[in-house]
Amino acid sequence: MSSVSEDSIAVDRGYRDSLTKIEPYGIEHIPDVERHGKPRSQFFLWFAAGMNFPIVVLGFSATYFGLPFWAAALAIVLAGVTSSAGMGYLSAMGVRLGVPQQMQGRGPLGFIGNLFPVAYVNVFAGIGWAAVTVILGGKAIALLTDIPFWLSSLVLMGIQLGVAVIGYNLIHFLQRILSYVQVIGFVFITVVAAANGHIVNDFNPAAKGFDGIGGWIIFFGWFFSFIVAWMPFASDYSRYLPNTASNRRGAGWATMLGNAVTMVWMGVLGTVLGSTATASDSIGALKELMGGWAPIGLGVVALSSFTQNFLNVYGGAISIQTMGVPVKRHTGVIFICIASYLVALWGQGGFNEGFTAFLNLTAYCIAPYVAVLVCDYLFGGRRTERGLRELFDKSRKFEWGFVAWAAGVVLSSPFWMSSIYTGPIATAFPQIGDLSYYVGAAVATGVYFLTHRRRRLSGHDLLDRSAAGRTL
Repeated sequence: MSSVSEDSIAVDRGYRDSLTKIEPYGIEHIPDVERHGKPRSQFFLWFAAGMNFPIVVLGFSATYFGLPFWAAALAIVLAGVTSSAGMGYLSAMGVRLGVPQQMQGRGPLGFIGNLFPVAYVNVFAGIGWAAVTVILGGKAIALLTDIPFWLSSLVLMGIQLGVAVIGYNLIHFLQRILSYVQVIGFVFITVVAAANGHIVNDFNPAAKGFDGIGGWIIFFGWFFSFIVAWMPFASDYSRYLPNTASNRRGAGWATMLGNAVTMVWMGVLGTVLGSTATASDSIGALKELMGGWAPIGLGVVALSSFTQNFLNVYGGAISIQTMGVPVKRHTGVIFICIASYLVALWGQGGFNEGFTAFLNLTAYCIAPYVAVLVCDYLFGGRRTERGLRELFDKSRKFEWGFVAWAAGVVLSSPFWMSSIYTGPIATAFPQIGDLSYYVGAAVATGVYFLTHRRRRLSGHDLLDRSAAGRTL
């Protein structure tokens, strides 16, 4: 097996802006000579990824909670703006540090400590998200043609594998093109949905999941957690940008807008579908509402699976390398694709319930993880040369950040509200909705500040935390 570099000082490999060369970098720090691109690329990348049917599925669930259109739209807008702002900040961190998001976790958690959340992210966010998108795209193709699901999903995954193997530059290039194509397709779907659909502006107490404000909080949380699930990958797609103040600001704003616009648009579209169609699932509802135009709508859904899965399988491969598995990035891509295809075959039945349960469990562990990363970036001295080199030092097994993350996960578990597990507080007070994400992030932040100036668990000296000491 060829060696895999883990070095904060990577060599120049002549990648630049090539669209055909297989990306030679994985988790290494991107050297200045290889930095390229414009901040606006982040808008197109996340806009294309967000113009996808899983968000429509979440909007479709508003009828389950008996929410009127105005209440559902308010939840979607608030969740979209707040969570997208977090994504923007994490994207800017990638410009400054030049390493993937999960590699940044090695700083506050240590190498072994970081394995726990990254292994979870790898299994659930890399493989799981890829499977979710393949299921939706494969079902759309199956409704359009006589091709069986196993074959349609295999074709989708094969194309996604090829693009993700080539890597960063090709993904950005195709996301820009697909942004324009998808806009045309989803504008058409939106126009037809607006013409054939209707909105309901009254609460429906007879709805199966009706629980007043609690239902609204859960619905808000699903949209919020959708972006949270992307957060461990935000820096992966901005780390090649030249490290300048204007690029950091630009990448942050572009990432925020790309996520927020599509979150609101797709979420509201899903709400209209759910309040109009009689079908029990979102794909069937789309086909029903589109009528004679259904082939176009289903074709757009199938195409949209690419824009999200390019990122899913690419980020999953980065996760494998971050765990210290000695494989090249493109080898990790192949593993993620095979695993997600198998999960898609297994999970195609009962999709809606499984999707929301998966979304919840992902965010429960990611929210405190992201809180620790941001605290470390702002207050832990990470923006220094030594802080960057530490990310590649495997002798630091555990640090206090791992304790903060674990405390956030454990102490938020009584608030968990999922079909897989519901905590005792959530069971006793269902009317308060699912507060797990916010409790987990708050606890992790609090524990971080209680411990971040104590002697480090690894025994290493503290980093220089002064403003004058920042060299990155």
